[in-house]
Amino acid sequence: MLAPVDLPSFVPVATRRPVTVARPAPLTEALAPYVAVTGPATPGAELVLRSGDDRLVGHHDGTGFALAVTAGGRTTHHRSRRSGRARREVDRLALALTGTHLAVLGREGDDWVVRGRVDLRERVDTRDEGWLAGLAAEGGELHGFGELGLRDLRLVTRADGSAWWEDDRVLLTATSAGPGFFDTAHTSVWSLDPVSLELEHRSDLFLRRTDRPGVYGDHACHLLRDGDRWLLAASTWGDFDPAVRGATVRATLGTSTEDLLTGRHVLDTVPLDLPTTGFRSVGIWDPALVRTADGWLAAYVSASRFFRFHPVVATGPSLDALTLRAAATRGHTETEGVTWHRHHGVWRLLVSDKPGRRYPVLDLDLREVGVLDAPYTDNLPWPTVVEHAGGWLHIGFDGTPHGGRLVGYGSHGTVHLARSHP
Repeated sequence: MLAPVDLPSFVPVATRRPVTVARPAPLTEALAPYVAVTGPATPGAELVLRSGDDRLVGHHDGTGFALAVTAGGRTTHHRSRRSGRARREVDRLALALTGTHLAVLGREGDDWVVRGRVDLRERVDTRDEGWLAGLAAEGGELHGFGELGLRDLRLVTRADGSAWWEDDRVLLTATSAGPGFFDTAHTSVWSLDPVSLELEHRSDLFLRRTDRPGVYGDHACHLLRDGDRWLLAASTWGDFDPAVRGATVRATLGTSTEDLLTGRHVLDTVPLDLPTTGFRSVGIWDPALVRTADGWLAAYVSASRFFRFHPVVATGPSLDALTLRAAATRGHTETEGVTWHRHHGVWRLLVSDKPGRRYPVLDLDLREVGVLDAPYTDNLPWPTVVEHAGGWLHIGFDGTPHGGRLVGYGSHGTVHLARSHP
């Protein structure tokens, strides 16, 4: 093997686990189907989300939780036999809509636990913008849904690949995990203080697509500043269902001149055509972009089947004229989190290799030239690194769940922070 890229070794220093069911500021308009309403968990407490004749209810009778859905002139009731009762005292009740999923939660001590969940996709078009415009809450104020954990952390950058800083804090995008997997999550923007290592939520981003109506929580993205506009390259995980025959994931590109670093925004997108010429591909995700003096570099992940995937690199004079440069179809079976890194004028690709539990460093032809020496947790932590006045930081995550049995796999994870070794 060639000498590794000259990055330092990293040692773990801290973990962070933001969990927020409802963002502090109330909403005047939902904009996207990622909202919540909270209130005291008194016996008989009821929280409601309603739009038109549709009425979504979360109920607490003192020990048990239930959901009721009124849509299309019909009301159904939903209660979990195994998870519908709290095991500890409950002091707060929450009703959350994330994508097409409705969930009722109780706060038990310091933990929010999902006690009921139902998929509304056959009952209500929760992504419809007309339906969202009429969405209101009863029993409490309407708020944006926050997160049960963060994954897919990546630097917000300029088009040249340099990190975006504000007030001595580096900016990151993350996938805010919901009470389920792919379609309950969405993209959020955070700041990280490199000294205190505190994370602060900044904004939430949602996307429209050209091939279907509605607003989606697409994520696993890259936000970059190109001149006077923002570009957001995202993966269409927002409605992915592996149980649906022919389900796939693609990349989209959104643009905006608004301040995407604060507030709540919906971006229009177009397909980002990332080439897969010459090899089998059933889906692509994790787009990462950088503009060089010679044009654009695009890195992404392609799956030969779900879930077997590998890194790919494309180049081109513009983002609508990319051609394939390299595809690592051999030797990489679960490799994602592709991340551009430039050191001493040379572009490298950092990736996360789950079977090897390591971060290979690849050249532009996807040949391994080294390994990033940083903590590798479970799941597929991304190799996000940033230099600051005190040294270097590595920002990873793991698969630790939150929210109880009904949430399942998708609520990971805890953020893991490591500093460069002196």
